[in-house]
Amino acid sequence: MADTVRVTCVNTNSSRDIKIGSTLEELIEVFGVKMPYLIANAKVNNRTESLSYRVYRPKIVEFVDLSNNSAMRTYVRTLCFILAKAVDDILPNAEMYIEHAVAKGYYFQIEADVPVGKPELDAIRERMREIVEADISFEQVEEETTKVVQLFRERGMEDKARLLETSDFLYSRYSKLDEYVDYFYGCLTPSTGYISLFDIQPYNGGYLLRVPRREKPVELEPEIQQDKLLNVYREHLQFLKISKLGNVGDLNRAIQEDRISTVIQVAEAYQSKQIAEIAEKITRGFDDGIQVVFISGPSSSGKTTFRKRLEIQLLVNMLKPVGVSLDDYFVNRDETPLDAHGEKDYESLYALDLELFENHMLALMRGEEIELPFYNFVTGKREFRGNMLKMDTNSILIVEGIHGLNPELTAHIPEDKKFLVYVSALTTISLDDHNWIPASDNRLLRRMVRDYRYRGYSAQQTISRWDSVRRGEDKWIFPYQENADVMFNSAMIYELAAIRRHAEPVLMQVPRTAFEYSEAYRLLKFLSYFNYINDQELPPTSLLREFLGGSSFRY
Repeated sequence: MADTVRVTCVNTNSSRDIKIGSTLEELIEVFGVKMPYLIANAKVNNRTESLSYRVYRPKIVEFVDLSNNSAMRTYVRTLCFILAKAVDDILPNAEMYIEHAVAKGYYFQIEADVPVGKPELDAIRERMREIVEADISFEQVEEETTKVVQLFRERGMEDKARLLETSDFLYSRYSKLDEYVDYFYGCLTPSTGYISLFDIQPYNGGYLLRVPRREKPVELEPEIQQDKLLNVYREHLQFLKISKLGNVGDLNRAIQEDRISTVIQVAEAYQSKQIAEIAEKITRGFDDGIQVVFISGPSSSGKTTFRKRLEIQLLVNMLKPVGVSLDDYFVNRDETPLDAHGEKDYESLYALDLELFENHMLALMRGEEIELPFYNFVTGKREFRGNMLKMDTNSILIVEGIHGLNPELTAHIPEDKKFLVYVSALTTISLDDHNWIPASDNRLLRRMVRDYRYRGYSAQQTISRWDSVRRGEDKWIFPYQENADVMFNSAMIYELAAIRRHAEPVLMQVPRTAFEYSEAYRLLKFLSYFNYINDQELPPTSLLREFLGGSSFRY
């Protein structure tokens, strides 16, 4: 019987016969793989695997360093495990909650019997460094899910026990670091010694776990202030706690106990209340001279449905909303600026005719009539179709577009005449206390379902474009989000359970040989934690209908 197996390494474009049972970590040296940054995981036959993965059959392997999103996720996941163990070592009876990404890091809370001040935080940081220097290997244990649930329940980790017992897994895998156990839904580095760069510090009533920069992972991400964003998260987390739906296990239990109808109704009512409150603020501002509302946010945030529902509330408040889309102010396609890759950059502020837009806004605010442009996406040219617009005494302009919060767009519009709204799907429900759900995953799944249903794009096409979309958001949207007068969280407590039924068939169509398959496989695995729900109970005005279909609005 042969004791070797053929492995092809994409990084070196070479194949070798290697010893059966070799780990991917060992193959880095065998193939002489050199990469700019730390190699944290690898793709094996287009699926992401830990470097501890052992090879027993012929494989195609591609190693990935921290410049890749997948590798960075592995690094951050491992760092969170080390943080959890350090907190447990220093404060044995404490509970730690890693809640969400904010301020270029990860916000977490510690509930302990004693106040957690600078001495305790310093001790936790020092313990983390000791764990890293000890270079302790992670042990992966796979057992029947019932036994894993019992293990976590015995250790007081009810959030993890509930997640696994409400999921449809016959076997589950957990991780051990010495005698400390935890659960993460993605791979870890082989040992703690891989984690060299991190910090923890107090931040706005909690703590911030700082991580390497994605663009240059030999440096920490710079700390930025995102107080408004954090406050939106806090408000929704408080709502989740009151609803007793902090984690996915709680949501699954509500589904299994036939309580999901009430969950949907409460979530929809909560969102309606928020939109009504924003409309009240705008109405009060209108009496003080506000003439234009700008609505901005990243891709698949539900900006269009939010705008339509906001306009209804403004009509109730006796205002006459007049909608304008920034998309109609695109320059002709052949005038679109190019990005760093030489491709047309439709996300750029300068893909808009800024002068025409500003002239039109100022003219409308002076009470003059204008002819609105129409951008023909088929021909890539601007057209004028006789669509005239003039403001009445009780009219208010509603402008929707990704650049709405960028000061350069509205440089000559007086500050006291505009009201800025930031809309995003800020996912607050977590898988468990140590596994948050990235808002970008929520938006990607929304976009994928919508693209397939309404635009004829496959999941593979949507995934292939997503990195470019994210780069545009990082450059043109996120730096200005704190300029908003109000922020609206469009994420629904139950939405990923509703999206699962729509997203899975689309994701399953991605070919295993495609580059995008590893991301499709990751998303399928992620969705498998959610129990299915029937979205028939969603009202026709639900924001989620923009993506799933069945909306009473016209888009």
